Amino acid sequence: MNYKVLGRTGVLVSNLCFGTMTFGSEADEGEATRMFQKCRDAGVNFFDCSNNYSEGRAEEILGKVIADCRDDVIITTKVSQRVGKDVNAVGASRRHIMCSVEQSLKRLKTDHIDLYFIHYFDPITAMDETLRALDDLVHQGKVLYLGASNWAAWQVAKALGISAKDALARFECIEPMYNLVKRQAEVELLPLAESEQLGVIAYNPLGAGLLSGKYSNSVRPQAGRIVEKDLYSKRYSDPSYYAIAERFINYAKQIGVHPVTLAIAWVQSHPAVTAPIIGARDVSQLEASLAAVDFSMNPEMREEISKLSISPGSATDRLEEELESKYKLRNR
Repeated sequence: MNYKVLGRTGVLVSNLCFGTMTFGSEADEGEATRMFQKCRDAGVNFFDCSNNYSEGRAEEILGKVIADCRDDVIITTKVSQRVGKDVNAVGASRRHIMCSVEQSLKRLKTDHIDLYFIHYFDPITAMDETLRALDDLVHQGKVLYLGASNWAAWQVAKALGISAKDALARFECIEPMYNLVKRQAEVELLPLAESEQLGVIAYNPLGAGLLSGKYSNSVRPQAGRIVEKDLYSKRYSDPSYYAIAERFINYAKQIGVHPVTLAIAWVQSHPAVTAPIIGARDVSQLEASLAAVDFSMNPEMREEISKLSISPGSATDRLEEELESKYKLRNR
């Protein structure tokens, strides 16, 4: 296993992060424990969770499996998704954050959360209200570092500005969606992360299984996340994604690499990415994902794979001038 510094924190994390979204749902406690141990045996020390995964059950299971190695692992959890029927059981208000962090700490059986994410941007809560609440948690020692998941680049940049102006604990990590068919993060989020020394843990590196080798233009399996969950069927409904998946799978076959390994290695190879978030329903699904650790992707291969997909446009929509400007800067 290789380890990277998480942003500017000085904390070393494995360059694969294991996501626990299946804990308590597709994976019962026994299978979750086996997957956790397999990841630990491989050197993974980074585990991602959320307070709404399996209605809190994922945090409970994660709390049990880390009991004997709490000081050796880095754990995340999140707040802002709905977790109850009460009108205020959602969002990034001080009230909801303070209630939720106590519940998460109890379920995780720990006195601190290493990395605490705002799961989704809350449009009705003042950003400085959220950031001051998070800063209080850092000062109380209940949270060590802060992060934002599913935020736009302008939202992250605004938060960093408020934190700098008001001397508040700032976001040290972002968690965007990023894979070969979903590359929007390349436009502004990943450049922002590099510029501001933010850690990046990228979720959905396999496109919810689209890049696993099971899907193509002509092949649609009867089971799987895209088939079984409406959220993913909508997210990956564009027909062009299946054409990309087919080209990618053919490429993986040509070079003799499992498509799961290759898809994760491609995400991992972006210079801004600290760790892709891998996930599984059972131990057998972990083999190909963990193999990405030992796969070395050179710049030429990354470019070849990237060309199988559609590169997102420039943030300024003036790509031709941007390329010309870079050429002149390199050669002046």
